[in-house]
Amino acid sequence: MTDRTEAPAAVEVPPADEQGRVEQAASATASPRLGGRLSEVRNLGLVGVLVILAIVGVATTDGAFLTRSNLLNILVSASIIGVVTVGMTFVIIGGGIDLSVGALVALSSVWATTLATQDYGPVVMVLCALLVGMGAGLVNGVLIAYGRLVAFIVTLAMLVSARGLAQSLSDRRTQLVTVDAINDIATTEVLGIPLLVYLFAAVIAVGWVVLNRTTFGRRTFAVGGNPEAARLAGIDVRRHTALLYVVSGLCCGIAAVMIMARTTTGSSTHGDLYELDAIAAVIIGGTLLTGGRGTLIGSILGVLVFTTITNLFVLNNLPTEVQNIAKGLIIVAAVLLQRRSRASSP
Repeated sequence: MTDRTEAPAAVEVPPADEQGRVEQAASATASPRLGGRLSEVRNLGLVGVLVILAIVGVATTDGAFLTRSNLLNILVSASIIGVVTVGMTFVIIGGGIDLSVGALVALSSVWATTLATQDYGPVVMVLCALLVGMGAGLVNGVLIAYGRLVAFIVTLAMLVSARGLAQSLSDRRTQLVTVDAINDIATTEVLGIPLLVYLFAAVIAVGWVVLNRTTFGRRTFAVGGNPEAARLAGIDVRRHTALLYVVSGLCCGIAAVMIMARTTTGSSTHGDLYELDAIAAVIIGGTLLTGGRGTLIGSILGVLVFTTITNLFVLNNLPTEVQNIAKGLIIVAAVLLQRRSRASSP
């Protein structure tokens, strides 16, 4: 009788209420609606900034700003860096950083425009760009997640290595795209809007759905907000972290195809400083650098703000150094606003 009563105690399981508490904590961390009201206010603020910039453009450019060609130019200019920013948003919400995106765009464009690759046609060229981006992103993710290396160091090393490999493959020469189907991506218009803008919109739509309506998105918020709670809730944090960098690499591959089409070239100079522009757009869009909170729409609005500022400076013949100073001030202001909003939030 004694043995029979002691047996259940030997297989005692953790209390159900404790498991429920852990899962609830992870779920709260994973919710993209955390701080939703603050994100909505910030997005409205960015829309207001765009309106102000439009007013300034009308007042200082004698109507040149609001012409159809100029507005389309802004959208096309925002498209390529915008696609890269979508991937960067996933990585930063997940608690990481990717300094290699610009170099991956260059490497993908160079690899996809070699003579050998172009001989196989547009489909192989596109697949090559996507696979190169994803492969490099996977290397980043594995080293960070499974090698337990700091994301800043790994992606910085990838930045240097990928740029160097692109220079080696191209022999520091610009490679012309001779495949008409690739070049037509930039020249084709549907209902008067360039195809590049539709590609940008498609990436945004897919990214928004994945981030806000799927388990992958919820896990991204969870991993970035509280990795330990995410692990206790059953999320494979290391695998998910690696996948986030694959997503970033995929976006770099898409951007490489777009820049190949727009410039009709593949070059090791493509994507120069894209990492800084993408990170800046994500920051002013309201995504926390520490991870766990952010919105894709805010990041895209950030891209449009920076692109519009650049366009205004070009129309007004202002030097590049003034543009960079203005961008730097905007980034500092955005970070200060983040710190203030976090301090005032419960």
